Amino acid sequence: MNPHAKLVASLSLLLGTTITISSNHWMMAWTGLEINTLAIIPLISKSHHPRAIEATIKYFLVQAAASTLVLFASMNNAWYTGQWDLTQLTHPTSCLLLTAAIGMKLGLVPFHFWFPEVLQGSPLTTALLLSTMMKFPPITILFMTSHSLNPTLMTTMAIASAALGGWMGLNQTQIRKILAFSSIAHLGWMTIIIIYSPKLTLLTFYLYSLTTTTVFLTLNTIKTVKLSTMMTSWTKTPMLNATLMLTLLSLAGLPPLTGFLPKWLIIQELTKQEMTTAATIIAMLSLLGLFFYLRLAYYSTITLPPNSTNHMKQWHINKPTGSPIAITTSLSILLLPLSPMILTTI
Repeated sequence: MNPHAKLVASLSLLLGTTITISSNHWMMAWTGLEINTLAIIPLISKSHHPRAIEATIKYFLVQAAASTLVLFASMNNAWYTGQWDLTQLTHPTSCLLLTAAIGMKLGLVPFHFWFPEVLQGSPLTTALLLSTMMKFPPITILFMTSHSLNPTLMTTMAIASAALGGWMGLNQTQIRKILAFSSIAHLGWMTIIIIYSPKLTLLTFYLYSLTTTTVFLTLNTIKTVKLSTMMTSWTKTPMLNATLMLTLLSLAGLPPLTGFLPKWLIIQELTKQEMTTAATIIAMLSLLGLFFYLRLAYYSTITLPPNSTNHMKQWHINKPTGSPIAITTSLSILLLPLSPMILTTI
């Protein structure tokens, strides 16, 4: 891809995200979302592979529909209340429309169908952007309108997302699809708590983004997109694979790793809100996710292929592991002891 085109797309992504997260007016928030959508499209389709083109078209159609719904919800609210302020979303129909629109933007169940397909058709670096940075503006809009949302609807969508994200990831062999279903399951954890503790949703999103960034950067370094090639990467970068295993277990939410912190706090907050049943259900559903994270960890570190594979033998890579991977890996694994300090910020 032309470096100038890549620079323009990257700056547009930053601009769109900044406009949405700093706006109070619905039109500005919508404009930021549109800039984001248009900026990521060249990055998805840059390989010109049929899968990439298919992913681009799916992404564009879904995001265009979601943007239309955001605009319709805001105009409907302005029609009835005379308010264009993001925090003044009070009309019930507008609240439902906005929930559906943000669900489509994020890939929440039942609007999740596009997300695994788009991630599978994208390069690893673009898949990383789709899983983390592109989720930030819609989550910010949810954060600002959290007091107006329907608790029953949000809880239902959250539990459905956690269930489907865990269930559908079980039999996947493509790592990008596994990480897509992992993202859907994590979004369930974020949306179940957004009405009761919006700052906890943001904390969960930050820690999820950190851990997912580590996984994608590691996979990009060892050039792995399938479970079968993941088995042979141990001979290439043993140390990186060992840290990848720990990062995956952190993403699963196992103590004493960083990923345990948001799940622990969410279950605690749900119990305080007398939602013990929802807390129990979503905690049990996270076991489904734990299974496929353990499967990934097993393939990356514990097992070695018993027979020679068809592709060329991979030996140690020459280029050293970059400092971004070292920093994000350390934070993804070791942040739990700092949880009292993190808790003072939310």
